[in-house]
Amino acid sequence: MAIQDLFSLQGEVAIITGAGRGIGRAIAIAFAQAGASVVCAARTQADIDDTAAQCRQSGSQALAVSCDVSNEDDLAKLVHTSLEQFGKISILVNNAGGAYPNDPLKTDAKAFNRDFNFNVTSAFTLTQLCQPSLLASKGNVINITSAVARYCQAGFSSYGTAKAALTQMTKLLAADFAPDIRVNAVAPGTILTEALGQFLNTEIQEKMTALTPLKSLGQPQDIAAAALFLASPAARWVSGKIIEVDGGAESTTWPF
Repeated sequence: MAIQDLFSLQGEVAIITGAGRGIGRAIAIAFAQAGASVVCAARTQADIDDTAAQCRQSGSQALAVSCDVSNEDDLAKLVHTSLEQFGKISILVNNAGGAYPNDPLKTDAKAFNRDFNFNVTSAFTLTQLCQPSLLASKGNVINITSAVARYCQAGFSSYGTAKAALTQMTKLLAADFAPDIRVNAVAPGTILTEALGQFLNTEIQEKMTALTPLKSLGQPQDIAAAALFLASPAARWVSGKIIEVDGGAESTTWPF
């Protein structure tokens, strides 16, 4: 197989959650540029409409489906609509997630469980729903976890615990679904997205950059490139693995 074909997604159908902005949008566009038909899912219709329009500029088909991943009915509708439109699902990217920093003494069980369900349970449920189609297509799942899953840092007991669970779930589902469905994850470090931007000013960004060995913060496309590798035939012998894309950081770059 020619090297360019190893990274082609021609003929594949991918669902990407959290595709309205940031990392999810970058992954959707990258997959479309690689030839996949993409289903862009997020809560805000205007955002995913814009992502889908950018995907179509590559000549690929793109569908925008409004979806709250915390709602099981929405997840079922997302899978049904994708299959109705494209006839199969061969790639699932569980990207939707996130949480604010938290004080463990002020975080009640409801808030803790909300963060866990948003980051972990939603990915588990959507993977279950997609499994029959992924099995038929010998497809793959990519979970977007986080470097915070392995860093020891104050203020992230809720989010970090959830992402650590997602990391471990990735490895366990890879064992469950082998050899027919590959399951992997990407663990981003500090990525310049709108979600991070609300915490940044020039001083804070300079501190975070200084704490990063490669002396720059990441871009959404850096994560999209890793996801493209995992989704493509180039990664046919890769499952149960976490690709860390973090500028070389082995400890937190959070400067607070």
